[in-house]
Amino acid sequence: MKPGQMPVVVYVEGGGDTELLRRALHEAFSAYFGRTHLGNKRRPRMVASGSRQNAFDDFRTAKSQGKPALLLVDSEDAMDAQCQLPVARPDQWKPWAHLANRDSWNKPSHATESDCHLMTQCMESWLVCDWETVKRYFGQGFASKHGPKGGIEAISKADVLELLKNESKGSKTKGEYQKGRDSFKLLAEIDPAMVCAASPWAKRFVDELGRRKS
Repeated sequence: MKPGQMPVVVYVEGGGDTELLRRALHEAFSAYFGRTHLGNKRRPRMVASGSRQNAFDDFRTAKSQGKPALLLVDSEDAMDAQCQLPVARPDQWKPWAHLANRDSWNKPSHATESDCHLMTQCMESWLVCDWETVKRYFGQGFASKHGPKGGIEAISKADVLELLKNESKGSKTKGEYQKGRDSFKLLAEIDPAMVCAASPWAKRFVDELGRRKS
């Protein structure tokens, strides 16, 4: 970071209910970014905003104040193909069109497309990209040897959550997947390279952080 340059701040949904969850979110993303090319010294500062709406509101306020902010929220639904054109240029994709259609969120006047990033379709979509780590985390009694088939971003949020719950309910040590208990612990352990290989939107996010911190 250049002298006097403000650090990139990412406003992310989740972790906003308790101080314990906020700390877990920060630690999980720190571990995740630490295994990317960003390393431990070039990670962004994560702000756990709680709800999706709070994350958007926090981001909008930060942009109005001229801060170098990014937004990271679940897409919740499948992305329209038109939001991902041209296919070979993720830096030109249009996440704000998706959010305008789904959430009636208009792009803030000071924001760009590259300020907005989506976990498609939810954070659990990232987790199941590294199925071996999920299996190891739940241990004995985890049902499935194989992760989801096909493109991860095409699998609905409901189906991803159902997969994790169904396969983990026989776990001898953890029991059925619980978001508050398990999601950030798993995020801290999964391999970002596997996530980025399976999820173009996840790769777009890490690539943009690399450009911002160079």
